[in-house]
Amino acid sequence: MKPLKRKAYEALLEPMQVELAGAARWLKASGRRLLVVFEGRDTAGKGGAIAAIAQPLNPRQCRIVALPKPSDQEAGQWYFQRYAPHLPAAGEIALFDRSWYNRAGVERVMGFADEAQVQAFLHQAPAFERLLADDGILLFKYWLCCDQAEQEQRFAERLENPIKRWKLSPIDMEARARYADYTRAREAMLQATHTAHAPWTLVDFNDQRRGRLTLIRDLLDRLPDTRVDPPAPLAFPPLPGRPKKERYGVLAPIPPYPAG
Repeated sequence: MKPLKRKAYEALLEPMQVELAGAARWLKASGRRLLVVFEGRDTAGKGGAIAAIAQPLNPRQCRIVALPKPSDQEAGQWYFQRYAPHLPAAGEIALFDRSWYNRAGVERVMGFADEAQVQAFLHQAPAFERLLADDGILLFKYWLCCDQAEQEQRFAERLENPIKRWKLSPIDMEARARYADYTRAREAMLQATHTAHAPWTLVDFNDQRRGRLTLIRDLLDRLPDTRVDPPAPLAFPPLPGRPKKERYGVLAPIPPYPAG
């Protein structure tokens, strides 16, 4: 299948973004809470998918959560504790660019968590998510799939592009040699944490534009009926008199400060 061209992608995305805006109105009106978890290999396309969802929404309502490496204090907390403050409140949307599943992925593969910690996480994660679902949070978990050849090409593009080079880290470079280890870790994670109350959805992101459309369509289709009438169009009262035009002069250069 040929990659989706930009114009075709944008034409298909626009009506979905209108639906996303409608879903945001429904969340605000109903007080429901939406939490979407984005996971996947490095370069899979998590950031682009999140941006496509967040772009038409009010940033006061829709928050992107991308937590850094845990601090020393956070490392001594209950593992899920650092994520709890970022859960959505009534009417809010939280988009997690990686999440508590770091423990089952990078922390496991890179040796930042021992096997006992990983097994404890795999046991506790379904219970944690059960609490979220029981409290009324709409929780959706997406794994963005990207094969090794495509990942290598994207790594090379980041290395060559100075604007994208910040996305590369020593961990990313080491992860290249551990593709199979990440696959095994992912399969163990899916087996332990794919539940009826918080299922995983895997989306093909070898074509990122097509993947974004697939993910957003799935998200919209799985939300409850979100139809809420949009607010009535604003009618601006007429201004008294004629609109005034600003007049701009020429700014004089600022004189230099005296030496000393």
